[in-house]
Amino acid sequence: MMRFLPLNEGHTAELVKMAAETGFFKDHEVVALEEVFDDYHAENHQYDHKAFILEDAGLNLGFVYFAPAPMTEGSWQLWWIVVRADLQGKGLGGRLLKFAEDFCKEKGGRVMFIETSSQPKYEPTRQFYLKYKYHQEAVLREF
Repeated sequence: MMRFLPLNEGHTAELVKMAAETGFFKDHEVVALEEVFDDYHAENHQYDHKAFILEDAGLNLGFVYFAPAPMTEGSWQLWWIVVRADLQGKGLGGRLLKFAEDFCKEKGGRVMFIETSSQPKYEPTRQFYLKYKYHQEAVLREF
């Protein structure tokens, strides 16, 4: 049975590797993810940053990382959503997204902001968010 578990420090290496294996992230982004997790464990969890793993039968299938948008009321930012490369296209990303949305709503969230690259490689990512009824509010060329 699939369940969402809070991230702990023992998950970092596996999740960084999982993100790298998707082929979507540049090397420096993968390095940054490890730093994000380190900062999360050191202090950002105290500022309501949230990180959860989607797990099934002891296997980590993906993860999501989101946080309140600073200096706003009810605004959240989705920073990372990753599904294992061999499991993409099976609805797991949608489960992770819905979990984050529901969590934010329970905390009084009214809007979630998501940024992704405008490069052609990220067209599947943009289509994913459009499928889940997100609206494209702006495009930064060559981002």
